[in-house]
Amino acid sequence: MKRFYYLFFLLCTIVFAGYAQQRPAYWKEIQDFKHKDSISMPAKNGILFVGSSSFTKWTDLETVFKEYGAINRGFGGSTLAQANGYIADLVYPYQPRQIVIYSGENDIATDGVSALETLNRFATFFTNIRNRFQDVPVMYISIKNSPSRVKYAEAMTHTNKLIREYLSNYKNTRFVDVNTKMLKDKQLRPELFLEDMLHMKPAGYDIWIKEIKPFLIPPSKDK
Repeated sequence: MKRFYYLFFLLCTIVFAGYAQQRPAYWKEIQDFKHKDSISMPAKNGILFVGSSSFTKWTDLETVFKEYGAINRGFGGSTLAQANGYIADLVYPYQPRQIVIYSGENDIATDGVSALETLNRFATFFTNIRNRFQDVPVMYISIKNSPSRVKYAEAMTHTNKLIREYLSNYKNTRFVDVNTKMLKDKQLRPELFLEDMLHMKPAGYDIWIKEIKPFLIPPSKDK
């Protein structure tokens, strides 16, 4: 009988381990957002920031943009494809008055896709957003070049160009170029980055704040 229980326990362990392994990347992060919302759901009509680790590590984002009702839903080193895969949990519940996106960098550097494929991924995400929230204002923050990803600079610059051109065909959109603002004499500034030379120090975020804030929609203008 003891052998039976041991084998049963072992089988259950294997099954559950296999189930856990089948979960998509960042599943836990999305569940954490849902749990957080179940305790205190953000007010509707806020500004939703969705994207990858540059938002995840922007720990005071909601405080910086508190007057705008900012909601930070950056998760890990995510891609546009992953953001779209989680769109039902990541975007739809919040009914935002404006959406700010920073994503695409990891599509190139991690997934290894081309600038054109990154554009296609963005277009899919954007279309799904607009299908759900017609004409919702969408801001896209340009992909930043960083010292640790110099070899991807050309592809990232091309992606920025493609997404800028794509958004120019749609109303209520804004492409915000933070990348060139982070350069000096067209060169990268390592002092803006942490030791990993990928993620930013507060000085880098200060540049983002300066570039982003003028285009955020205050609550009073949305009434």
